[in-house]
Amino acid sequence: MKIWTSEHIFNHPWETVTQAAWRKYPNPMTPSIIGTDVVERRVENGVLHTHRLVQSKWYFPKWTHALIGTAKTCFASERSIVDPERKQMVLKTNNLTFCRNISVDEVLYYEPHPADATKTLLKQEATVTVYGVPLSHYMEDLLTSTISSNAGKGRQGLEWVIGLINTEVQGIARGTDELLHSTRRSIDEVTESARKSMDEISTQAAKAAKAMHIT
Repeated sequence: MKIWTSEHIFNHPWETVTQAAWRKYPNPMTPSIIGTDVVERRVENGVLHTHRLVQSKWYFPKWTHALIGTAKTCFASERSIVDPERKQMVLKTNNLTFCRNISVDEVLYYEPHPADATKTLLKQEATVTVYGVPLSHYMEDLLTSTISSNAGKGRQGLEWVIGLINTEVQGIARGTDELLHSTRRSIDEVTESARKSMDEISTQAAKAAKAMHIT
């Protein structure tokens, strides 16, 4: 059994990072993740509980195929909780494919950084166990190394999604500003038109009154 841990600080608030976590896949940094499907979602006491299936590609060396078999597509079960009041997001993932010989249990914790609320602290833990096949320790080292590499790519992918979200927000803000500007211009045009109409009415009324006085 191998245990791997890691910590990372995102320079973004917890709300932004957790929103991006839901939209993390697919992204260009982790093409091995094909997609996700929601199996169950519910809210209990203000806490969001979600169960998803994660579909991915596992690229094992060819020599391992005779030991554990092959699979074009691999699946994992991901269960998560999001507590907006405590500002805590926890994702627990375990593999479903190759589970007769391989067990990979991973946990991710997203919390506000204890020293800076504008940042988010990510803690990751993974436990890897290979059993029932030769070279099990070597394969555990191989999987742990892969998890470490994928974790770095995953953080890059999350930053990519955050950038995408920020672009969307800026686009919405820009669109809102343009709408407000257009609305103000329309109001000004209507106001100016109404003022001119009132001036014309006043002029016509004055002329009519003058004509009646002369008569």
